[in-house]
Amino acid sequence: MAKINFRSGDQTFSFPNKTLLKAFIEKLIKKEGGVLSNIDYVFCSDEFLLQMNRDFLQHDYYTDIITFGLSEKNQPIEAEIYISIDRVKDNAKTLENSYHQEMLRVIFHGALHLCGFKDKTKSEISTMRAKEDQYLQLFAKSLK
Repeated sequence: MAKINFRSGDQTFSFPNKTLLKAFIEKLIKKEGGVLSNIDYVFCSDEFLLQMNRDFLQHDYYTDIITFGLSEKNQPIEAEIYISIDRVKDNAKTLENSYHQEMLRVIFHGALHLCGFKDKTKSEISTMRAKEDQYLQLFAKSLK
């Protein structure tokens, strides 16, 4: 049975419609051609994620998300996604977006990475943003 889990790293995650959001992420993955086994979203602080970035990726900078795909190629998706609540809040302010909207974008961003979408080149970033926007709109419609 496919599972999406929301867990606390060193911060508690409080967000409306969690059950609906989990079901929506499952639909997103299926629509993008993925087969889901299990994803653990872990919500944490900037410092927690910075240390993970240093330890696992040898990057010494803050980030809003790190996605670890744990499954072998062509196997159902098994993953851990770490999200900095601090960074999402800061990015929301910088981008003049709501925290809720920015958190959804980052959550969908991680799921899209697991479906094979990248964000290293300008073209990849453009495609990723378009997909994020598409799923933000679809999720908003699902709430009505």
